[in-house]
Amino acid sequence: MREKIQHPVRVLTLAVIAGAFIGLTGCATTGQLEEHQNKVSADIAAAKAAADAANAKANDAVRIAEEANRRSMDTESKIDRMFKKAMHK
Repeated sequence: MREKIQHPVRVLTLAVIAGAFIGLTGCATTGQLEEHQNKVSADIAAAKAAADAANAKANDAVRIAEEANRRSMDTESKIDRMFKKAMHK
């Protein structure tokens, strides 16, 4: 059979070693947390910049489409007038 640990010093030593092992492997340092937070902040800033650029490009596309629609309507009305004028002759 196994020998039981009867000395309080051994129990205390085992507890300290186990606590240190858990503490060192399970927790991140403040520096690691700050580094991770900085990376996340940089990713957020990059995503916002990309979204702003996409929004600007979409606004340009809407402006171009509106201009094309206006020109199309102008051309349609000119063709309609020319057709009516030709029919009256």
